[in-house]
Amino acid sequence: MLNVLLPCMVLMGCSSDDHITPIPSSLTSKTYAVSSIFDNNVNGTAKFIKNDDNSTTVEIRLTGISTGTSHPASINFNTAAEGGDIAITLNDVNDTTGFSTTTFSTLDSGTSITYDDLLSFDGYVNVLYSESQPDHILAQGDIGQNELTDVSKTYSLSEKDVPGISGLATFYERENGEALAIIQITNAVNGMMHPAHIHNNTAVEGGDIAFTFNPVDGNTGISATNIAALDNDVAFLYIDIIDFDGYINVHESDMSLGTIVAQGDIGQNELSGVSTSYVLNEVNTSGISGTATFYGRNNGEALAVIALQNTPVDGLHPAYIYSNDVATTGDIIFTFNPVDGNTGISETNVSALDDNAVFGYDDVLGVNGHINVLLSEAQPTIVSQGNIGAND
Repeated sequence: MLNVLLPCMVLMGCSSDDHITPIPSSLTSKTYAVSSIFDNNVNGTAKFIKNDDNSTTVEIRLTGISTGTSHPASINFNTAAEGGDIAITLNDVNDTTGFSTTTFSTLDSGTSITYDDLLSFDGYVNVLYSESQPDHILAQGDIGQNELTDVSKTYSLSEKDVPGISGLATFYERENGEALAIIQITNAVNGMMHPAHIHNNTAVEGGDIAFTFNPVDGNTGISATNIAALDNDVAFLYIDIIDFDGYINVHESDMSLGTIVAQGDIGQNELSGVSTSYVLNEVNTSGISGTATFYGRNNGEALAVIALQNTPVDGLHPAYIYSNDVATTGDIIFTFNPVDGNTGISETNVSALDDNAVFGYDDVLGVNGHINVLLSEAQPTIVSQGNIGAND
């Protein structure tokens, strides 16, 4: 027999769900997904049914749950990612059948609530593993205005300072325009909490923190955060994320924020999928050669990545775009971030020339120019060189 947590009201049927016949599907109803983001085996639904007497029946059905104890269920305030107090206590989910049914017409506080109210309710369904383990969440599902639409956007988070750690950041649109952000990191460190933020600008430019996520749990590699406003309380909805000038950093820990374990550009800075690569040849028998690749961004700008072989350890190699071709030479028109001799890599955002004239991805393809990489600021000998744009 299930433990009935709500007082039996006139409008509420109180009996074991082992003997309850589900309400006919012909009645007006709304079904929400209920599942676990930590256990792919636990899935199900919460069906809200409008009754003729203005009460509402909620039928929860779960699969993949453990047996041995009934599972407390409730409707809580706020989104599942935020957490919140219990608004309506539901009958337990039976551990054998995975089924629970509850009929009600008020919140636990006694405030009346109708089926139509629930369709716009700021809440979520919460199912716990057991009464004795209130922090062990078995399954959850956002409802009402917090329900997820079919719209989402996923960004890649690439390995940065710690080898082998990378992941994804997915933003899911809600019915109320807000968003659910799920960060999933592979090879996160057990026992660690990894802070994560959205920063202003592109990753190669760097910028201040604009939004703080719930930290990534190193044991699961997952962070779930509701997004409605930036840290400065300015509204920040799903539609704003898609066009935001920013990037995501996931850090090793609160004590080592300088160590970035994964990183990725988002919004307008996302790479569009188009790229062009130019060869940089050895000059002056330096033994240094490589490529300069320009990746188009959604906003029309570009990420420039210079990758060189055989650069001297600990050196910093200035790199520039000059006007004209390598045979004619010319003045410097664009300055890259210097090439790090330890990695042979330089990454630079490309949006304007040094004189502030607009210079995006398409402009790179047509520029009358060439790239020179120098040995150092003190020794401006050209060590690698290649024509680009119209001179390729």
